[in-house]
Amino acid sequence: MSEVKFSKEHEWIKVEGDTATIGITKHATEMLGDIVFAELPDKGSNVEKDGTAGVVESTKAASDVYTPVSGEVVDTNQTIVDDPAKINEDPEGSAWFFKLKLKDPSEMDSLMSRDEYEKFAKENS
Repeated sequence: MSEVKFSKEHEWIKVEGDTATIGITKHATEMLGDIVFAELPDKGSNVEKDGTAGVVESTKAASDVYTPVSGEVVDTNQTIVDDPAKINEDPEGSAWFFKLKLKDPSEMDSLMSRDEYEKFAKENS
């Protein structure tokens, strides 16, 4: 069974085996508004926990996308680059941003459960 965890920067992460899928949360898309641009990391690049791994721009603001764990980028979702509006439609599903081969699975321990994240998002909005 894969578990979904959340970061304080409003990213979600779902791990299956040694691969993590990462995207931005529904809460993040609600704060940003209509997303018009997405930039993703390059396949094969290495990203470090809490480092910048991409950018999203909306009609209201631009925002960095951070990686909640370290690893090597093994896949990116070209669909959201071609049609950024898809991020607003299904942010925690088909509009994932990138996949990583996990460097250190213990980094997951510092992330929040869905209940913890929802409480955090409510208190910080």
